[in-house]
Amino acid sequence: MADPVLADSGPLVAFLDRNDPFHAWACVTMRKLEGPLLTCEAVLSECAHLTERVDVGNQQLMTLLRLGGLRIAYSMRPDLEAVATLMAKYHDVPMSLADACLVRMSELHDRARIITLDSDFRLYRRHSRHSIPLIIPAS
Repeated sequence: MADPVLADSGPLVAFLDRNDPFHAWACVTMRKLEGPLLTCEAVLSECAHLTERVDVGNQQLMTLLRLGGLRIAYSMRPDLEAVATLMAKYHDVPMSLADACLVRMSELHDRARIITLDSDFRLYRRHSRHSIPLIIPAS
């Protein structure tokens, strides 16, 4: 079984929006990945907001979920304190709720990588000291 890939909103939006500057990268990269992308509801909320302007963007997002290519794999409730601690630690970045949930998910799935467009993930550390393996466009 392939290592899990956790999806941030940037690549999902780029995948759904043909006019996004990272659309081609997102399409090529996501097609190479094995298994479903895992994400959280905070990321989905960001995506829904950012794809409102995209013709059928939200419908396509829901289709990804229905078909199982994207799965909600995290509930923040049991990890509320851990998420709050991450957001406090990185308040100067600042860290969004979605980012904190993804970092926490990476702590729970040791072999996970995060697909993102957000360079802040290079600063974040899981378990306070370990860099997070990323799938990110070359800068």
